[in-house]
Amino acid sequence: MELRQLRVFEAVVAHRTVTGAAVALGLAPSSVSEQIRTLERSLGTDLFERAPRGMTLTPAGVRLLPWSRRLLDQAEQARREVVTARARLRLGALETIAATHVPGVLARLAERRPDLEISLHTDTARDGLLGGVAAGALEAALILDTAGPLGELGFYLPPAPLDHIDLQDVPLALVAAPTDPLAGTTALTRAHLRGRRLLVNTPACSFHLAGERLLGHDVDRVPTGGVAVTRACAEQGLGLALLPEFAVHDQLAAGTLVRLPLDPPPLHLRLVWRADRETVPGLREVLYAASA
Repeated sequence: MELRQLRVFEAVVAHRTVTGAAVALGLAPSSVSEQIRTLERSLGTDLFERAPRGMTLTPAGVRLLPWSRRLLDQAEQARREVVTARARLRLGALETIAATHVPGVLARLAERRPDLEISLHTDTARDGLLGGVAAGALEAALILDTAGPLGELGFYLPPAPLDHIDLQDVPLALVAAPTDPLAGTTALTRAHLRGRRLLVNTPACSFHLAGERLLGHDVDRVPTGGVAVTRACAEQGLGLALLPEFAVHDQLAAGTLVRLPLDPPPLHLRLVWRADRETVPGLREVLYAASA
């Protein structure tokens, strides 16, 4: 049983497919498959159930998972103590918030931990970031969620002991073109929106999930693409859009969009990490420096 095999094992657990694990680790899928087969042969048991919809852990795989994390953490701690390297933080972030919210977090880290070596990894998909944290490829990730337990917004969580802290609110706005019939409404209920077109991104998008929670089945959803495309379509009167305030601030000021009087609860910018990795030297201090 080798450390590289355990890293591949955790990546497959996090991503549920050989292909997803291969992309996260920068390996060929055939190499990932071979590492898993070699690990299973060395242990004399299957670690995964293979199915068309993905790979799930067998009882033996479930038992190996905490041991895998413990061994990899100990190896990392040994490496740090031997080479006396600078403290390192591999931070993941959603591309949606990379330009607007991440620089403030990095500035706090630079001020409070000038000794820290930071590498930033952005991704359009939340699953990739959470999978990276679960597999140990990232120390922490910045995502969007709603109030309550992690994943309350309605997204998948990898089988890992994830912890989080909320850094700040990310307000949302329901907007429309100034020519929209609802533009002059002073009071709005979900009944006013029944049958209206809501412009949305992919179902996994945080703003799409927030719209599901806020409006349910009262609106007809029209896929448009990312935030910029959705905003532009709303400006052209093609439908309503539920977007973060920071993405529509200029358009509201210029009058090309108007805010509708239905106040959605804000999303939360959350810093997520593995709770069982807080013992890695310096990691807890780094995480709380980012959140202070």
